[in-house]
Amino acid sequence: MKDNGKHISEYEFSIGLRLTHWIRAISIVLLIVSGFYIAYVFVSPVITSEPTNFMNAKWRAVHQIVGFVLIGCFIFKLYLFFFDKKSHIERVSLKDFLSPKVWIDQIKYYMFMGKHPHLVGTYNPLQFVSYLFFYIILFVICLTGLILYVHVYHEGLGGLLYDPMRAVEAWMGGLANVRVVHHISMWIIMIFVLVHVYMAIYNAVKGKNGAMDAIVSGYKFPKED
Repeated sequence: MKDNGKHISEYEFSIGLRLTHWIRAISIVLLIVSGFYIAYVFVSPVITSEPTNFMNAKWRAVHQIVGFVLIGCFIFKLYLFFFDKKSHIERVSLKDFLSPKVWIDQIKYYMFMGKHPHLVGTYNPLQFVSYLFFYIILFVICLTGLILYVHVYHEGLGGLLYDPMRAVEAWMGGLANVRVVHHISMWIIMIFVLVHVYMAIYNAVKGKNGAMDAIVSGYKFPKED
């Protein structure tokens, strides 16, 4: 059946949001790979004539540098959400989240029992809850990462953060618990990423509105009523 509905371009994602999305995505991949190496050294070091080649130190350096990139990206995204004018469409998604009717219609849409509900914001209720949970976990993994960081570096930023991070460490029950929470948070993020990619493809294919293109170009193409 040929669809004769008209489509109009709609600017949805600002350049700041798109940049933070892709920087965050690349950072998460690098952190997962380097984090697995630090937790379990499964890569054999290259054979050289040097007494040591500091393979573990190199992976730790990558993990720490990318970790601070992720923290910076997280802080910038929070700034955009609360203060950027173009992110207003994200903030008003709270109205859809608080609407029982939108919840019901959205669930029916995912169950192939109805049409996609009209949204005031850019995120449907399930997306809003998922992203809120994701950022909470992202905050937890960044916080626990900083606690682990100050145990290695005691000068500069490490020295500045040492006392407050040790206090948080005590609240969490010790360094062993911090490591466990850090690892569990990583697994939660990995599961979230898989579900996120699947749902993005699902919405793009079923909605046929350029939903995945929007995170690259910034534009979606919803049907004109």
